[in-house]
Amino acid sequence: MAGSAGTAMLAFMGFPLTTLAKAVQAAAEDLETMTWSGCAVNCGSRCQLKVFSKNGRIIRIETDDTGRPEDTVVDGACPQVRACQRGRSMRQRIYAPERLKYPMKRVGKRGEGKFERISWEQALDEIAARLKKTIAEHTNEAVMIMHGSGNQALVNSSASTYRFFNLVGGSVAWYSDYSAACIQNAWPYLYGQFDYGGVRSKANGQGSYFSQVANAKLYVTFGNNPAVTRASGGGQSWEAFSALRKNGTEFILIDPICSDTIAGREATWIPIRPGTDAALVEAIAYVLITENLVDTEFLRTYCVGYDEETLPASAPKGSSYKSYILGQGPDGTPKTPERAARITQIPAERIVWLARKIGNTKPCFISQGWAPQRRMNGETQSTSIAMLPILTGQIGLPGTNSGAREGDSYGLESGLPTGTNPVTVGFPIFLWPRAVVDAKSLTAKNAAIRGAEALRHNIKFIWNTQSNTLINQHGGINQLRPILEDESLVETIVAVDTQMTPSCRFADYVLPDVCHQESVDLMADSYAVGDWNYVLMSQKAIDPEWEQRPNWEIMRELAKRFGVEEKFTEGLTLEGWVRRVYEETRAKLPEMPTYEDFQKVGIYKYRMEGDSGIVMEDFRRDPAKFPLSTPSGKIEIYSERLAKMAAEWELPEGKGQEIHPIPRYVATDEMLLEDEKSRIYPLEAFGYHGPGRTHSTYHNVPWLREVHPDVVLMNPVDAKARGLTTGMRVKVFNDRGALVLPVKVTNRIIPHLVAFPQGAWYKPDASGLDRGGCFNVLTQLKPSPLAKANPSHTNLVQVERFTE
Repeated sequence: MAGSAGTAMLAFMGFPLTTLAKAVQAAAEDLETMTWSGCAVNCGSRCQLKVFSKNGRIIRIETDDTGRPEDTVVDGACPQVRACQRGRSMRQRIYAPERLKYPMKRVGKRGEGKFERISWEQALDEIAARLKKTIAEHTNEAVMIMHGSGNQALVNSSASTYRFFNLVGGSVAWYSDYSAACIQNAWPYLYGQFDYGGVRSKANGQGSYFSQVANAKLYVTFGNNPAVTRASGGGQSWEAFSALRKNGTEFILIDPICSDTIAGREATWIPIRPGTDAALVEAIAYVLITENLVDTEFLRTYCVGYDEETLPASAPKGSSYKSYILGQGPDGTPKTPERAARITQIPAERIVWLARKIGNTKPCFISQGWAPQRRMNGETQSTSIAMLPILTGQIGLPGTNSGAREGDSYGLESGLPTGTNPVTVGFPIFLWPRAVVDAKSLTAKNAAIRGAEALRHNIKFIWNTQSNTLINQHGGINQLRPILEDESLVETIVAVDTQMTPSCRFADYVLPDVCHQESVDLMADSYAVGDWNYVLMSQKAIDPEWEQRPNWEIMRELAKRFGVEEKFTEGLTLEGWVRRVYEETRAKLPEMPTYEDFQKVGIYKYRMEGDSGIVMEDFRRDPAKFPLSTPSGKIEIYSERLAKMAAEWELPEGKGQEIHPIPRYVATDEMLLEDEKSRIYPLEAFGYHGPGRTHSTYHNVPWLREVHPDVVLMNPVDAKARGLTTGMRVKVFNDRGALVLPVKVTNRIIPHLVAFPQGAWYKPDASGLDRGGCFNVLTQLKPSPLAKANPSHTNLVQVERFTE
């Protein structure tokens, strides 16, 4: 009655019901709404986003403001998870012109980028038929899910892809990645397992937390730029700089580039020729040994192979690390600072100063980024750097580290279960082009094949989910492209993405995924958040504007066509799985809010109890009770396993294709002073992580390209010799390819080296000249010797001014 009376009164006052309803609806649509979301790309962080939308469109992005801005992990608090400029520009990525709208099928040649729009039914039916044909004719070992990391959410991500494929027989089990493959595969021979998550077990792992730098008197790091690579509130840079400030820890960076991590700070930059870090370490070791600055008790208690007394019985006389350094081994060459000066271009007196600084300052925290190991000699580069804390006994104590990249706590969150892959044979991921062309030639002894003596089937079907590795992020693009273009090799390529990336252009079918803000999901901390943890809620802020579908739904539809839909869904929707994953996480962290309350706050922060953040702390305290996972249970400076591999493996020709049982410097092809090609290509070149992209993600965001344009960094010495000034367009080339970019002349890079922000999108013209600035037109397909990893920082090039 009251409602009827009110309606009558409004009508009497001259407001017809339909007019009022429209006014109310219009007012409601005009209101801003805020939903929780996050940025879940592969930067090692996952940052909170507050998404404001109006009339079904996102109008702005804000970020976490819970807690106090000054809160730091070093002071025992959980910081704000503030997004960096990439996450804050998410709106431009969602509405980018390159956004995929509909399912499409290739109509031109692979790589031409010519597609026609098709229905979801046609796309899924044809893809299912092709996959069934591949499995029937070649087995699941011919099916490959391409390495990709563009979506790191807990449910609607590549986890959905692996869950489906494991239900239908699996896919070839590649291993390693493109970020840290050399250290991943070398570390176990020195320390035991390599763990992205750092110190959860304390006996094994990667590295101590950045917060331990606050307990150190000296922090020395090689090729490490956390100010950019760990920039966000979910990253480690705030933790790192807070730790440095707390007790005034002295900071030394060894790097070919004066990066943002050190520029403008009270710190010491020691420039070094790329790829020669191991030679520097050998000279430091020479000073430490000859001036009695090594911790002999630690070396004889916790290590194997430092000197002749601790060598394993199988090792030849004179093969200890000490003998090698002092020139008492087979090569007869003392590894003096003067020798290293010629190789590294660091003055000998500077090397002696650094050695004494490291030997006399305790606690000393020594670490490395992943740049030094992303080379043809990356395995020995990474383990050589680890020799500094080993020699000085600076391991397992407050304020110390293993020599690895700084570690991470890794939380207790659950995720969509992927099941077990029935296929057990696999290869190092960087070798996938060879597995396409001639898989049967790849063996355990020439290609590090696992699960079999050799591969049995060429790759015939590739599924590419939120990945630009198919072409853009792989080495040797111009050598890889003909392999992808040949339809007699890979018969089917399917790409699922939100953007028309260069890799999508080489697919046979392109399926449009949703962005995180168009669906529901969970996100959590990852491998670079440091000494704390969190879980994020990602709510649906807007509906997809076109025909995009969540990857989970795409895989569910394929599961239906294979008769495994019930096994895939277990009776749950996508949101049902999000809730289940949350409840499973909450069971491990009962103080978390209910799922309903979590929708209101959007983030839950916590710290792991009983985690000191000191790598190998238990091993240092009691090596018998907490042995490492090496065969001896100790740090194996001399590895019998590596000695056996060096004798038995079939290594390709080329300088630096060597495996050694001890960490040592190895010169390789495509290094200045080491390769005859340097007379033609007199500059070294590598790619670095810039602030404007996460790998290749966010490349097509105008705000970021304006603030962080792609340029070639060049020293004034080299620029003057070529008549170049900042802003000029230059051609960078070698015998593998060429690209065009503007040059930036700066003293922040050493002479005879050029560098590029990696991840720019490949955009070749008709002649093959890349106009997009994609560094991988210059890199190579040849892998490193042990890990069979991408040596993307080992390149010689020439640079000249470019005119049309």
